[in-house]
Amino acid sequence: MENFNILVVDDEPGIRAGIRRVLRKFTVDYPFMDDEFGFTVEEASTGEEAIENLKEATPDIILLDNKLPGIQGIDVLEYINENQIDAYVVMITSYASLDLAVKATKHGAFDFVPKPFTPQELRSSMENVSKQLFLKRMTAKMHKEGKQIRFQFLSLLSHELKAPLTAVEGYLRMMQEKSAGENIDDYMKMITRSLDRIQGMRNMIMDLLDLTKLESEKKQRSIEQCNLTQLADNALATMQPFAIQKDVELILDAPENVKLTADPEEIEIILNNLISNGIKYNKTHGKVILKLEENEHNVKIIVEDTGFGISDEDQKQLFKEFVRIKNDKTKHISGSGLGLSIVKRITDNYQAKISVKSEIEKGSVFCITFLKT
Repeated sequence: MENFNILVVDDEPGIRAGIRRVLRKFTVDYPFMDDEFGFTVEEASTGEEAIENLKEATPDIILLDNKLPGIQGIDVLEYINENQIDAYVVMITSYASLDLAVKATKHGAFDFVPKPFTPQELRSSMENVSKQLFLKRMTAKMHKEGKQIRFQFLSLLSHELKAPLTAVEGYLRMMQEKSAGENIDDYMKMITRSLDRIQGMRNMIMDLLDLTKLESEKKQRSIEQCNLTQLADNALATMQPFAIQKDVELILDAPENVKLTADPEEIEIILNNLISNGIKYNKTHGKVILKLEENEHNVKIIVEDTGFGISDEDQKQLFKEFVRIKNDKTKHISGSGLGLSIVKRITDNYQAKISVKSEIEKGSVFCITFLKT
């Protein structure tokens, strides 16, 4: 079990002893953590003593009372900010002061707990800050190990999920409070918008899972002779609800039993990404046609749509990581910017060739050619 180090800065011995007692056997454990985290507690009774301690070592968390003899807690917070001390500060406030809260927040305070506080209030604050500490350590470790793509994706994921979650929560609360009346029809716009947001979040999560599969050093590729026609049929069935929602028709044009030597999971990732894009960037009453072609030399996967099309300039950027094509037609469509880069990485593993032809307002055609071995 690892520990987070806490520096408690408070002039009341009873408060310091109470914090030590509450956190002595308290641990934090989230599903995404490999192990539990406990807490070790150091104490300072004045702001001056706290600053001396900070010169010697940097704790993970600082529990900082504002009302101290000598320099005040806000002065200690200013010192922490000016010296760029990398610690999460939780202010202990004995009275409600908007001015203090604003000033403390500007100087980097992460959270506030009231004084006096209950054991549960303290534990809740420590759980919150511990989660942030763990995620910060994880992203720093990935960055240090050269996993910059994961670091970027986690940053993007947290940003992209925050807004839709807030929106969906807002719509649900409006429905819970019946703010638009008793008639369910009055809420259809809210429900539709919520479903759109959820679909966007689902796409983000699927990209994260696909990326994890490709990046995982433990993953063993399962190369076998696949029934590509069956995989294509399954992919279209998976995307059918999304297509119905967007009023897009899905069509399979393929021989009955096309064979391809590959990892079925990787082919599913390719198909799901290309079909999903074909639906997402399509027009109302549009079509996505999935074609499979086979001859003695190669096997082709072709995905054709009747969507907005992609300019020649944007086509040059398509397969780069975190690239999202934005224009008046697509600016409101959510996405991670990773889907096509993931497809490109998989096709490269097979020495396959991927190409795109597109015309604005008429649609796009993606073609992947696998050489037979």
